[in-house]
Amino acid sequence: MNILITGGAGYVGTELLAKLSLNKEISKITIYDNLSKGHRSLFLGKKYPFLSKIEFVHGEILDSRLLKKQLTDTDVLIHLAAMVTTPFANTDPHFFEQVNHWGTAEVVYAAEESGVSKFIHLSSTAVYGTGADLADESTLPLPQTYYGISKLRGETHVNRLMEKKNSIILRGGNIYGFSKSMRFDAVINKFMFDAHFTNRIQIFGNGKQTRAFIHIEHLVNTIEQCVLKEVPTGTYNLVDKNLQILEILDVLKELYPDLEFIYANQHMKLRELNVSLESKLFESVTGFTSTSLSDELQVFKSQFAF
Repeated sequence: MNILITGGAGYVGTELLAKLSLNKEISKITIYDNLSKGHRSLFLGKKYPFLSKIEFVHGEILDSRLLKKQLTDTDVLIHLAAMVTTPFANTDPHFFEQVNHWGTAEVVYAAEESGVSKFIHLSSTAVYGTGADLADESTLPLPQTYYGISKLRGETHVNRLMEKKNSIILRGGNIYGFSKSMRFDAVINKFMFDAHFTNRIQIFGNGKQTRAFIHIEHLVNTIEQCVLKEVPTGTYNLVDKNLQILEILDVLKELYPDLEFIYANQHMKLRELNVSLESKLFESVTGFTSTSLSDELQVFKSQFAF
């Protein structure tokens, strides 16, 4: 089995490569990335055990000619490449539209004309927008940010591909957890860094806003199962926790008892989104074992160098 991962040098891609490279059913993994986020950690450190499996291609997802060339012998295409700038999801709409919408369109076009048999697209629960009600897979998407809008528009192209190939859309929650290719703009990761090295956290709004989250280990394990198992074409949610910001702070105070908090615009009530932890996906793949945020962040803390 040959796999190509767009955006494979990023946060999720780094962990996914480490996982997939160990699998004997996989013969080749191509990392296709433009390195625009500056990540280079994928290429450093301990060598991967099966080096002959791995190939890196420096390329843009909007470069349809190069992308099609790389898909010649690809069986599974995993589309991770995306413009993500948490918490500034409502700024610079042009870049969101170019990458998340039209970039996904180009990836779908390339897959459509290739021998790819399975297409896995990482989308986001941001497509649901906001609301007090619990969102599930039957909830009508109503995105409220440029990021969410662009991800939903990208999904429309994958929906078209579903008529021809096994296509899986995974709407993931906010990703968190240690990786050597960290994204420190993600809320829990940023809190951990600030708590550990500055002993101070800044909170926007009143802290009562809720978000849906997914630990990177759970996300990567699920994507691997989607690669290897027969999963019906469809759109699935992938969330393991709904957390209020104040709940995250309670856990951080256990890890860092002297932690200080600064509120910005405390009078503001910010957007909130709760997503059902149940998913039809778990009829085809093994669900993850729920782990406590406290245990997860304790492991995270142990990874800091000093």
